[in-house]
Amino acid sequence: MSHEINFVSGRATRELAEKIAKCFGKELRNVKINVFSDGEFQPSFEETVRGNELFIIQSTYAPADNLMELLMLIDAAKRASAKHIIAVIPYFGYARQDRKDKPRVPIGAKLVANLLMAAGINRIITMDLHADQIQGFFDVPVDHMYASSIFVPHLRDLKLQNLTIASPDTGGTRRAASYAKFLDTDFVICYKQRSKPNEVGKMVVIGEVENRDIVLVDDIIDTAGTLCKAAAALIEKGAKEVYATATHAVFSGEAINRINNSVLQEVVVTNTIALAPEAEKVSKIKVVSIAPLISEAIKIIHGSGSMNKLFEI
Repeated sequence: MSHEINFVSGRATRELAEKIAKCFGKELRNVKINVFSDGEFQPSFEETVRGNELFIIQSTYAPADNLMELLMLIDAAKRASAKHIIAVIPYFGYARQDRKDKPRVPIGAKLVANLLMAAGINRIITMDLHADQIQGFFDVPVDHMYASSIFVPHLRDLKLQNLTIASPDTGGTRRAASYAKFLDTDFVICYKQRSKPNEVGKMVVIGEVENRDIVLVDDIIDTAGTLCKAAAALIEKGAKEVYATATHAVFSGEAINRINNSVLQEVVVTNTIALAPEAEKVSKIKVVSIAPLISEAIKIIHGSGSMNKLFEI
């Protein structure tokens, strides 16, 4: 039996949610967020969702209120008797805490997964998790989308001569190799040594880059320190031009200034996180929308179809 589809959104990803709903041919259902004087808030569905298939769209980037708001929307939906509750989390916050990398630290991604499960989700749609194994933290289906299906056609359209793909760190080697395979080109690696968190000390380029057009591929741009140092190291090694793609534009601290003052020709990101107004003014930063991809995934899920075609570039 097919159930009616409803789309709702938290405050963090409202603009993207409207685009996803529009691509699907729907409008967002009315949700009211009551905010108390002490900062506490209470989401409220202003229309019935009883018996419906409900897609709740919210990225969980900082502050933690965004995650809490998503959890409360899920709980409200469960208590309002929604038939199925699907959390659409374009950017899954805390994904960089996927393991214990030193004693006495939490595994934040697992904790968030536990919270979402306890709140009552039936399924998750997300994009470019920082660590693929996070899918195993859930006991419900996880549809893991990849922005490569958007970025690869864009890179082909650039028609760069002597194209080479680069990873800004060793952790992204697999991603860079995948892009290089689809684009039928070589890839290189930038090896970084951190002096402390969010600060890169030394950058070494592994591979041939002289007289080549380089595209750095990454999943997250946070402070942009790694990205900009990698770009500078590539130019120093003889690269002609350096471009970059990244799915999640976190852009914290001095990220926007670093990009604007860097040797990068262009930085292409998606709208999993809404850009700050100052980022929109930087001509180097281009945004491509994931709304058509997420909308198509929702159509397939609703029709119990196969997701395979969404992974074809």
